[in-house]
Amino acid sequence: MQYEEDSYSNHISHQFNEELEKIRTQMLTMGGIVERQVFDAIEALLTNDEEMAEQARLIDRQTNEMELAIDEQCTRTIALRQPTASDLRLILSISRSVADLERIGDEATRIAQQAIEMAESNSSTQHGFQEVRHIGEVVRTMVRDMLTAFARNDLELAYRVAKQDRKVDQEYRTAMRTLVTFMMEDVRSISSIMNVIWVLRSLERIGDHARNLAEHLIFQVSGTDVRHQSLKSIKQTVREETGGKGAGNDSEEE
Repeated sequence: MQYEEDSYSNHISHQFNEELEKIRTQMLTMGGIVERQVFDAIEALLTNDEEMAEQARLIDRQTNEMELAIDEQCTRTIALRQPTASDLRLILSISRSVADLERIGDEATRIAQQAIEMAESNSSTQHGFQEVRHIGEVVRTMVRDMLTAFARNDLELAYRVAKQDRKVDQEYRTAMRTLVTFMMEDVRSISSIMNVIWVLRSLERIGDHARNLAEHLIFQVSGTDVRHQSLKSIKQTVREETGGKGAGNDSEEE
């Protein structure tokens, strides 16, 4: 009798672990799609490729559906399995992460829409394109690194992503000042430069959501909610969780 009970318990536990791994895999798959969408939207803008922009824009529906499906699975698992401790944190982290991934997809869709509008209007402006390319590469790398961090439960990598958001914010502000100067010098450029400004704004927001992903993973692994905390506090949490080996040797005070 005891053997049968243990066997049943092990079966249920194995089944539950499979459910968690399936949800986690689906989240990472969604992340890969979103990362590609971001790349295609930026590339479409920089190369004036209206067809690529339209393809990137249409991906939004797929990511919306994936978010709803994954979130529903998370809700069902909590209701049926009543997970605790690390299992509950994993589910909550995934649920929060797919929401941020969907919002990254929304921003990529906005970039694609701007690319389409600029292609249709035959805009010839190159103002801000260098900044778009650079910041775009940074935020795309942030998203990619976060997917790697989730796959490996790598808190140090998550911290580095969170740290990169500060760099994105700084470069965004610098780009804004430069573009405003261009518009003041040539009012005929205002319309086309405004398209680029909206793109840069979307890229800055993608950086924000990538930082959110980092915070979700840190919560999942450590049990500490680091949302709205400074980089210094996040670094301390990572160091405590990794035995003092994580988060590098820098000294942020934000």
